[in-house]
Amino acid sequence: MSIQEYLEIVVKKEASDLHIVAGSPAMIRIDGSLAPISPALLAPEETENLIFELLSPEQKDTLLVNKELDFSFALGEVARFRVNAYFEKGYLAAALRLITTYIKTIEELNLPKICHNFTKLKQGLVLVTGPTGHGKSTAIAAMINEINQTKPLHIVTIEDPIEYVYPRGKSLVSQREMHLDTHSWGVALRSALREDPDVVLVGEMRDFETIASAITVAETGHLVFATLHTNSAAQSIDRIIDVFPQNQQTQMRMQLASVIAGIVSLRLVPAIGGGRLPAAEILLSSPALSTAIREGKTHQIDNIIQTSGESGMILLDASLAYLVRAGRISLDVARAYSLRVEELERLVGGGNQ
Repeated sequence: MSIQEYLEIVVKKEASDLHIVAGSPAMIRIDGSLAPISPALLAPEETENLIFELLSPEQKDTLLVNKELDFSFALGEVARFRVNAYFEKGYLAAALRLITTYIKTIEELNLPKICHNFTKLKQGLVLVTGPTGHGKSTAIAAMINEINQTKPLHIVTIEDPIEYVYPRGKSLVSQREMHLDTHSWGVALRSALREDPDVVLVGEMRDFETIASAITVAETGHLVFATLHTNSAAQSIDRIIDVFPQNQQTQMRMQLASVIAGIVSLRLVPAIGGGRLPAAEILLSSPALSTAIREGKTHQIDNIIQTSGESGMILLDASLAYLVRAGRISLDVARAYSLRVEELERLVGGGNQ
């Protein structure tokens, strides 16, 4: 089979990922679980040929030198794939994530309605967090495209690689891809300030330079969206602060307290009847949150969320409990994704579902 045939199977079966590894069958992920496309095992020369079909000569050279490469690949007008090619036991392998050309809305993704509020902000930092493969990029794309379709603004995205390509709307959208359009996250973010942006998307806040630059952009009166690989809102705040040297952390707490607009921490959980549904922890800006961040009392954040339900905040376990009570996910599934199982069971009301 050619790589195009494999990718067409991914699209047809609505899988999220394709894995190509020598010595194993080609595998696709559907509703969070891996399954082989066929029982045939891929030989090393097959995986190499499949992956090389995706690459330009320059990308091939880079992969062979660096031993890994992130890039995107378009399957005509049907779909795009985010690809990580890498070496495994000396042989080429790849993981390909499906990115549909259609950007779903907040409602179509079953995201909390509070996400609409983030698209109406003039400035601040909005984080979407969670493990890999749990819908961070898709959720941000829904919010960015809502802005794109409703407001005459300049949206600048910095991504590695570009995932969703935004359609023509009321906004002007400039999408910059790492290594193709810029060499550095920090340089690209500093440059963004001279590109007359209203909204800036940072594909991932992964290091000191990127985090510092993203906060500076938010401080200067822009709306910034970014992702983090963290498990909860409180952990996200700690992760940002801990990236900085000890002697800079007090200043960074002050800056973060002034710019943080909200955090959405996502989990995609298997639904009863098939498919996956998002469970979301929501943290919103408030005087109590700003004080907790400035004073280094992030252990208070869960309590702030718990006592601020009327403003739209919710803990992940409360979101999971709601889905259980609504009959949309099982209690066993909720337990598997819970951060505090005893609290989850108390919220559900005990017993098996």
